[in-house]
Amino acid sequence: MMSSCYTAGVAQSKKAGFVELFDGKTLNGWECNANYWRVENGYLVGEITPEKLLKTNSFIIWKGGEPADFELIVEYRITEAGNSGINYRSEQLTDVPHALRGYQADIDGKNNYTGQNYEERGRTTLAYRGQKTIIDPLEKPGATLRDDVKNNAWTGLKVSESLGDRDALKKHIKTGDWNEIHLIIKGNRLQHFVNGILMSDVTDNDVANRKMKGLLGVQVHVGPPMKVEFRSIQLKQL
Repeated sequence: MMSSCYTAGVAQSKKAGFVELFDGKTLNGWECNANYWRVENGYLVGEITPEKLLKTNSFIIWKGGEPADFELIVEYRITEAGNSGINYRSEQLTDVPHALRGYQADIDGKNNYTGQNYEERGRTTLAYRGQKTIIDPLEKPGATLRDDVKNNAWTGLKVSESLGDRDALKKHIKTGDWNEIHLIIKGNRLQHFVNGILMSDVTDNDVANRKMKGLLGVQVHVGPPMKVEFRSIQLKQL
């Protein structure tokens, strides 16, 4: 189903040079499974109910382009059992409905993973919260990407610097309230900020597997009933 989404003025005002991707009233410009996505109270809402559980992660996908270098600012609120994320430079799968493969700024209600860089359906974890990493090409890659994943992290992940203790950084993320994610994506450097704090910083030198442009989308994840809300989705292409 094709529909459209843009945020309401209930959140912060539009920042200079940014455009709103969601109008707070409709799902115009976005594509999704309407069983899981709707507009409510001016927010973009993704919800899994006991009657409508998921078999695969489901995204609402912005159909307005494939940004390469950009900044994205999004405000979100998520329930404690919630699991979500913001995908970027992603590609849409043809064999699974409303599914994306690509970089993801992770979000979860318990804040165990919020802020990390996780590549959905790809190399998995590229940086945990508190890590600045370099992803270099593997000298002897396996036959498939999964061959080079261990404990849900890419084996080519090299930590070049600490951005702070993972649990200490967690204290900057509010539980059950609104938080702001700010992505700064330039060339092969991918920075994830939450509430103004740099949570992960990836330099992706893996030319064979990295993506330099692609789709934007937000996710509801397979699992128990949950609800995630988004507002003030603002994009500035660089």
